[in-house]
Amino acid sequence: MHYIIYNNKSNNSNNEEYINQIKTKLEGMVRLISIFDVKSYKDLFEKLNSEDDLTLIGGDGTMNYFVNSIDDVNFPCDVYFAAGGTGNDFIKDVEDQLDELGRVKINDYVRNLPTVYVNGMKKHFINGIGYGIDGYACEAADNFIKKHPNKKVNYTSITVKGLLFHYKRPNAEVIVDGDTKKFKKVYLASTMKGRYYGGGMLVAPEQDRKKEDKELTILVWNGSSKLKTLMNFPKIFKGEHVTLKNVTIKKGHSVEIRFDKPTSLQIDGETVLNVYSYKVEA
Repeated sequence: MHYIIYNNKSNNSNNEEYINQIKTKLEGMVRLISIFDVKSYKDLFEKLNSEDDLTLIGGDGTMNYFVNSIDDVNFPCDVYFAAGGTGNDFIKDVEDQLDELGRVKINDYVRNLPTVYVNGMKKHFINGIGYGIDGYACEAADNFIKKHPNKKVNYTSITVKGLLFHYKRPNAEVIVDGDTKKFKKVYLASTMKGRYYGGGMLVAPEQDRKKEDKELTILVWNGSSKLKTLMNFPKIFKGEHVTLKNVTIKKGHSVEIRFDKPTSLQIDGETVLNVYSYKVEA
């Protein structure tokens, strides 16, 4: 039996055609299950065997929800992920491994993920954490959607206005594997498991989620000139920002980042408000 779990709220609830394309290519019986009908992944997988397979369809938010629901779950079969949402940074990071159905096997990718501790919350993440202008943009986008649910969010416009006018640059203390460094006027303080977040930003071009070593990439972008930062910001989509003078890259397994004023952050696209600090253990 082929099981397809889909998020009917991802990709503006317009995944039916995509799901049907995958469904028709699979040989044998297929069962469709809405992600919102899955009460327990442990119970679901206990009903499967080695002759079954399961395909999860959605975006990065769907993947994040899944990896935070399977701590006590054993996989008796192959589990796949296929892009079906508006944000697919995970798929972009592993696109060289897609099968003929556009899926990637995730049995190993969703295990032993880094854990972030923030505002009393503990979560795994599959792509990365953006703390600073990225978190501000997610917060502003969430507010826009609440007021204009039928309009498309312009993240570029939000980020530009934030960089120039609204985002208040905090000072930061960054601790990586016990080594502490301080930064002034910080735009970004990110911790990456993958290379991408934010809908295609190549934040950590040298990060390799396939390595057995669970080492993370930490990126800090700071500086005094808002206009210069705005002009250089598009470099992040090609990974060219890493050569900039005000961008610092570190590698490590234990990370703590503290800001001197509350700032929003995002975890695989999920916004967390009023954050003074976060910790990550790889």
